[in-house]
Amino acid sequence: MVTGPAELKQLSPGLIPDLAADIRDFLVDKVSRSGGHLGPNLGVVELTIALHRVFDSPQDTLVFDTGHISYVHKILTGRRDFDHLRQEGGLSGYPSRAESVHDVLENTHASAGLSWAAGIAAGRGLTGQSARYTVAVVGDGALTGGMSWEALNNIAEANQGRLIVVINDNGRSYAPTIGGLAHHLSGLRTMPGYEQVLGWGKRHLRSHGGRFGRFIYGALHALKKGVKDVVAPQAMFEDLGLKYIGPVDGHDEPAVERALAQAKAFGGPVLVHVITEKGRGYVHAEVHGLDRFHSVGRIHPETGLALEPSRFGWSSVFSDELVRLGRVNPKIVGITAAMLEPVGLVAFAAEFPDRVFDVGIAEQHAAALAAGLAYTGLHPVVAVYASFLNRAFDQILMDCALHQAGVTFVLDRAGITGSDGPSHNGQWDMALFRLVPGLRLAAPRDAQRLRELLREAVAFSRGPTVVRYPKGPLPPDIPAVERVTGQVESGQVGQHDAAPPARSRAVQVQPGSVTQTAGQVVDVLARTGPNPLVLLVAIGSEAQTALEAARLLADRSVAATVVDPRWVYPVPDQIVRLAAAHELVVTVEDGMVSGGAGEAIARAIAQQGMTLPVVTCGLPQRFFSHASRETIAQQAGLTAQAVADAAAAALPAVL
Repeated sequence: MVTGPAELKQLSPGLIPDLAADIRDFLVDKVSRSGGHLGPNLGVVELTIALHRVFDSPQDTLVFDTGHISYVHKILTGRRDFDHLRQEGGLSGYPSRAESVHDVLENTHASAGLSWAAGIAAGRGLTGQSARYTVAVVGDGALTGGMSWEALNNIAEANQGRLIVVINDNGRSYAPTIGGLAHHLSGLRTMPGYEQVLGWGKRHLRSHGGRFGRFIYGALHALKKGVKDVVAPQAMFEDLGLKYIGPVDGHDEPAVERALAQAKAFGGPVLVHVITEKGRGYVHAEVHGLDRFHSVGRIHPETGLALEPSRFGWSSVFSDELVRLGRVNPKIVGITAAMLEPVGLVAFAAEFPDRVFDVGIAEQHAAALAAGLAYTGLHPVVAVYASFLNRAFDQILMDCALHQAGVTFVLDRAGITGSDGPSHNGQWDMALFRLVPGLRLAAPRDAQRLRELLREAVAFSRGPTVVRYPKGPLPPDIPAVERVTGQVESGQVGQHDAAPPARSRAVQVQPGSVTQTAGQVVDVLARTGPNPLVLLVAIGSEAQTALEAARLLADRSVAATVVDPRWVYPVPDQIVRLAAAHELVVTVEDGMVSGGAGEAIARAIAQQGMTLPVVTCGLPQRFFSHASRETIAQQAGLTAQAVADAAAAALPAVL
């Protein structure tokens, strides 16, 4: 019956519970098949229905922060084909302007929504559109980010017209909404007449009524504030100058409609506090615990069990190794930005609860906090998704690097992530961090190298280090057939080790000790002929791609050497020395070609006076829509065949 907002508005109020039940059944059925953000969307069904019944999207603008709660919004705006959710050609898992005029904010990095809403409301006031409403739906998690509070402060100060902030609060249980009195007081506080009376009192009693007038005004104001503080937890917001309505039971659709209608009638900035329950209506989510099916893979809808049990992945190896290091070195501490479980810090927190800091969705604070912790002699390990650390670039540069703080940033989901869309691909880190003086960046190719490089990173205390790895299951270990060693500082390249190398020994990590300086060891993974023409430099997880490309070149009678620098920055001297023994260098990375590792290697070669050509294979300077990792790699020319073709095409020019 509901194919869009117009039909929703005409629906009888008595049918709204049936609609909500239908939507929940639909979500469980569809998301269990594709994977996605199930729990958060089950929690905002009634809230989203009320939003579309009270406001007129797209004339009124709905901004979701973050956008993973937009599934119900998609359904109510006519997008019901969830069969290929988060897959190429299907619906995005977040708002998408290409899908609908009802979608606005595509950035899924939390805490930007209020700034967007403030800008839209202010812009409408300047362009003759002041009759239109702007509604920002902000999760309580997004309020842990500093940008949200910067925006709230500005919204209150600027008094930007018809702007409504809806807090979707599902973080913890609150007492039930306090019946009719709460509704009455909320309505009273937002009635224009009420504000006029208060304004009159402020002007006359306080300003012109003498000592007695000021006393009466102060008493009335204190009484009003005291009653409000008892009824609802609103003082903090009203002290900012924002009108507050709530808390409202977010699963009582008529109550949410009333609150939104009151906010709409006020005509100025209003905050509506809505209490929702993540996973509402799906028993397996409700009993799941803290996560409550926040994001799921393909599951059995009747049991909630995964259809494809997750394989041991990169995050698990990091988690295991950090616990081992923490047992040896009591100065290692962990930091997370509201993602303790996804980034692999749960086990460390369980064993060392006093040595983990969860700062909320505040990556800037996480980086600066880490610098402060390092100042005291600790070694912080900041675990975060690669794309989320972009916002902390200034802190990494000016707080960590400038002060030579011994901080290790562990970047999960670096490179191509795929299904979560453009704002989740971790493709910018190597290009960004190349700009940071003294920063050392490692890219492990497999589990064994992840353990080795993490040990080396936390042993380095003279500046920030970064260890990056991709999303997904682990590839098989790729042992080196040869190792090239040497001291970066002296520029002397040592002897080649015998092949294959022994398994890395356990390292006793002590504060301030250095077991291996970044760049001292370069692994040779393969030589496909006696006189190799091509040097293939594989960055981290692209090692398998480079090895396959070397085999394809061998089929064309082109010999190649495949090497893994392990530490990408600073560029190891050994890479430059190896390049001198070849006619062509081809770099393969799952980061940006522009400004990335390949360009850094080319520059290092050129600085030695060599005119050796360098072909860089990586991601172009563009955003990639949601699709599988394999599909995006094909689009970017990051397949073994594409790399081999690029190398073969460049050879005639150098032979």
